[in-house]
Amino acid sequence: MNFEGLDPGLAEYAPSMHSALDPVLDAHLNPSLLQNVELDPEGVALEALPVQESVHIMEGVYSELHSVVAEVGVPVSVSHFDLHEEMLWVGSHGGHATSFFGPALERYSSFQVNGSDDIRQIQSLENGILFLTKNNLKYMARGGLIIFDYLLDENEDMHSLLLTDSSTLLIGGLQNHILEIDLNTVQETQKYAVETPGVTIMRQTNRFFFCGHTSGKVSLRDLRTFKVEHEFDAFSGSLSDFDVHGNLLAACGFSSRLTGLACDRFLKVYDLRMMRAITPLQVHVDPAFLRFIPTYTSRLAIISQSGQCQFCEPTGLANPADIFHVNPVGPLLMTFDVSASKQALAFGDSEGCVHLWTDSPEPSFNPYSRETEFALPCLVDSLPPLDWSQDLLPLSLIPVPLTTDTLLSDWPAANSAPAPRRAPPVDAEILRTMKKVGFIGYAPNPRTRLRNQIPYRLKESDSEFDSFSQVTESPIGREEEPHLHMVSKKYRKVTIKYSKLGLEDFDFKHYNKTLFAGLEPHIPNAYCNCMIQVLYFLEPVRCLIQNHLCQKEFCLACELGFLFHMLDLSRGDPCQGNNFLRAFRTIPEASALGLILADSDEASGKGNLARLIQRWNRFILTQLHQDMQELEVPQAYRGAGGSFCSSGDSVIGHLFSCEMENCSLCRCGSETVRASSTLLFTLSYPDGSNNKTGKNYDFAQVLKRSICLEQNTQAWCDNCEKYQPTIQTRNIRHLPDILVINCEVNSSKEADFWRMQAEVAFKMAVKKHGGEISKNKEFALADWKELGSPEGVLVCPSIEELKNIWLPFSIRMKMTKNKGLDVCNWTDGDEVQWGPARAEEEHGVYVYDLMATVVHILDSRTGGSLVAHIKVGETYHQRKEGVTHQQWYLFNDFLIEPIDKHEAVQFDMNWKVPAILYYVKRNLNSRYNLNIKNPIEASVLLAEASLARKQRKTHTTFIPLMLNEMPQVGDLVGLDAEFVTLNEEEAELRSDGTKSTIKPSQMSVARITCVRGQGPNEGIPFIDDYISTQEQVVDYLTQYSGIKPGDLDAKISSKHLTTLKSTYLKLRFLIDIGVKFVGHGLQKDFRVINLMVPKDQVLDTVYLFHMPRKRMISLRFLAWYFLDLKIQGETHDSIEDARTALQLYRKYLELSKNGTEPESFHKVLKGLYEKGRKMDWKVPEPEGQTSPKNAAVFSSVLAL
Repeated sequence: MNFEGLDPGLAEYAPSMHSALDPVLDAHLNPSLLQNVELDPEGVALEALPVQESVHIMEGVYSELHSVVAEVGVPVSVSHFDLHEEMLWVGSHGGHATSFFGPALERYSSFQVNGSDDIRQIQSLENGILFLTKNNLKYMARGGLIIFDYLLDENEDMHSLLLTDSSTLLIGGLQNHILEIDLNTVQETQKYAVETPGVTIMRQTNRFFFCGHTSGKVSLRDLRTFKVEHEFDAFSGSLSDFDVHGNLLAACGFSSRLTGLACDRFLKVYDLRMMRAITPLQVHVDPAFLRFIPTYTSRLAIISQSGQCQFCEPTGLANPADIFHVNPVGPLLMTFDVSASKQALAFGDSEGCVHLWTDSPEPSFNPYSRETEFALPCLVDSLPPLDWSQDLLPLSLIPVPLTTDTLLSDWPAANSAPAPRRAPPVDAEILRTMKKVGFIGYAPNPRTRLRNQIPYRLKESDSEFDSFSQVTESPIGREEEPHLHMVSKKYRKVTIKYSKLGLEDFDFKHYNKTLFAGLEPHIPNAYCNCMIQVLYFLEPVRCLIQNHLCQKEFCLACELGFLFHMLDLSRGDPCQGNNFLRAFRTIPEASALGLILADSDEASGKGNLARLIQRWNRFILTQLHQDMQELEVPQAYRGAGGSFCSSGDSVIGHLFSCEMENCSLCRCGSETVRASSTLLFTLSYPDGSNNKTGKNYDFAQVLKRSICLEQNTQAWCDNCEKYQPTIQTRNIRHLPDILVINCEVNSSKEADFWRMQAEVAFKMAVKKHGGEISKNKEFALADWKELGSPEGVLVCPSIEELKNIWLPFSIRMKMTKNKGLDVCNWTDGDEVQWGPARAEEEHGVYVYDLMATVVHILDSRTGGSLVAHIKVGETYHQRKEGVTHQQWYLFNDFLIEPIDKHEAVQFDMNWKVPAILYYVKRNLNSRYNLNIKNPIEASVLLAEASLARKQRKTHTTFIPLMLNEMPQVGDLVGLDAEFVTLNEEEAELRSDGTKSTIKPSQMSVARITCVRGQGPNEGIPFIDDYISTQEQVVDYLTQYSGIKPGDLDAKISSKHLTTLKSTYLKLRFLIDIGVKFVGHGLQKDFRVINLMVPKDQVLDTVYLFHMPRKRMISLRFLAWYFLDLKIQGETHDSIEDARTALQLYRKYLELSKNGTEPESFHKVLKGLYEKGRKMDWKVPEPEGQTSPKNAAVFSSVLAL
């Protein structure tokens, strides 16, 4: 049977969850189940288990003989009776194989076959056992030694194998082909194409190969050519199992119904002589497995997953009296097999137990089995004991082999002289950060060397060894590291210091005194934070992206719009790009371009960040352009409107696209012209040989050369009909509104060019200003808005302001009549000479102002970082600060600081390298409609379909809102969320015994529940969404979240499963409409969900019932103390928690008289804390569990 829908995470069940293994709870559980299983030393001893009396087996009637545990808690995926020896083989979902010998099921061998995938089929051969997993075929000896390991293509998904003869094997799966493997050469000899993909079951007779497909068909194929001879369309849904005996073929499966797939209780039976169906056989169980068991008649065994087994004749009627029950330990039977002798049946269940049913007390698995070889016991020669306390005891009593070779103890004395190595000096970083307590110094590990390792140097003259002596031993007088003394502190990579409270006591205001929002850097692939800020501070991009909403689950434009909305709402608090980066990681193009960094590469700085961010810049513009080209009106999110632009274009295209003509001129005179467009340009530098003379190049010259690129290359000429040397030229037809430039400073050659041009520009500036330049100059904060302003006072720059500057603040571009382009640097003084820029635009002349520069900070200790200088416009200051001015800022993740405008264009190539430049047309904002219309409408709260295939109405736990129940401003909504862990926390233990968190655990929201806070249905949920995730979950946190493996898998989940984007839109609508959320610990919930909620819309009971400088109190203790409710008994339930938080808020209003009597409420809190200290904040164990789930309002939900 095909079990592809089962979650491999089932193999990770905690032992505590398997209460079914308790012998007190399951009376039918045989003590022999626990043979060879180690029990908890504090648990029940084996001697204390009740021993079951011997089972009486009636001859000819199948009944249970033995049960045994293969692997506790791990579902059995396949079982197989050995065809050569008296053994039963079992494979698990964890990739583990176990064999049992004889009817007593004595454990023979146990070994791991695959580390991650489940075992899907087992086939016994004379010399070993074949194991098939998803994309691996392994042949192993019965003791566990590997004979061969054949790795299939990683894209294969194999499910079945068939041994056609002693050395040929067929393997089939979900692909459109079947592989033939030669077991002698272990090579693929043939690949047969399959018209209907999905071959999960294969059988063979002397006439045909039989292939069972997932589509419900059974195909009959020729034994020699493998061509289809006949095909039976057995079931409309899917095939579960089939078997062949004589001239009959019987199959069971699923049929399509209006509500989905349903198990068909009619077995399809086909006559292979006439190749047609005969009367279907109706059975009284839900058939999942079937086998012919021909003894005296061709009877069928039909087994359901719940453990019911029925015997019947394929051409007769099924009798309910022929049903017997297998008592599985787990809820489901997962596998079934029949021995070759037909005397034994094997069942495997979902809790890892194997049940053996036989029709005789002493069955045999095969008609003729060979003897099984057992491992020999360890034979040790008995030697007389030696008393080492006796000095006169002769050592000759110890037997040693006779040898004439030199012994190891005869090492020459010359080679045994001690030669101690001199210890290397202490790392300078350790000395700098060391704190002394008495005569002991403590310092954090700088991670410059491998753990517990130092380089082994035999020669002290080694240059690397001597480099230690260049670092001063004492940190006195050394405030900066040698490799960081040139990097300004604000440009260094910023990190978050985590404490036991997480981020709650981290002072972000120390790094950001503005009202703009920074971005947190600890998320994977957060190197793009600076570019997100650049796009956000482009006003047309900010507005138009937030107006976009589509039906794609992972749309970067939608996620970027959600992130921009958070940045708008923030008042200086940092935001996270969790959801945006999650969608980014799912884009195949991003992975193909190498834009997704592994955690280890990001931490160690192995990636070239400058190249990476430039590729990311090109990728994001292209992806946003594609996402916003779609014209379809979204169906999943009914609040979205239509697209903005015509087919083939988008708002991103209007902003960034530059139309060009590419001309190709062959030496034969033939010219080819084709039109194209680009979203950005890459700087092309002059030949390095000319730079040795210090020739001056304006930035405008290099930019024109890069835009109107001319190069010689080989290209196809239609006239010559062959590849010819051609001259490729590029002419501009239309200039973009935003000019994006990748600097491509990827080697020392380009860096030297920038350095040399900056030196030439500095000399020219000194000569131009003469003696008016001061050596140093500082400005007050109030003077920043005057800098660079045409209306401001023109002041003489200082020498420091002129150093390392080659980049102009403005450039002037003009389209000529002959399709040429003129580019020149533009200064404020040029406007007086040429007139205002707006008047010039009528004649095809445009002035572009520098808006942002993204730079790569070179730092050998941290691997470097990326920061952005951004010129923040008037509209942003007006919204955040209520003032109208422009100002340059440095954005370094969550560090934001105002800077002088000259600092944005100063590039010291030793540590500050330009990567990306953004120039925008003057008066850009006036060209676009900058109104933001919220595209999310109330219809997102209405009922929607679940992603889960097995979800039924009986599992519904909420009632969606009706049209007359739509929330209004100020309405209460109870909220709770549950999470799972994607990446574990990384921490280190300091030398003083304290724990330091290096990287927090990465959480993902798994369940979100919202309950009504008022009205006749108060307390009834209207949202209870389980969030489907495509990322690997390392810990479901079941004890705290109630989420179990499989709940988030659309194939096997019975919950109401939705996408994160769908649920995110519901919460965004509730926030935008102005509801007030009531919950416990909502700050963390909103942080992981990646939502920014105004503080006046959050009513958090963790703070309502809290006294300053005291501990936070759990929801469980508050519910017990104030409401006399005992909740969260075994696991957490978000419906229960959200409803309890609502009741606690009502209790708070009652106790504080709606907040009018804080003194009386303060006395109540004092009593709460006194009671908590007495009880050690633990709720007494309940005699009878009471929870809000048992309230009367919950009955209406269950009635669904």
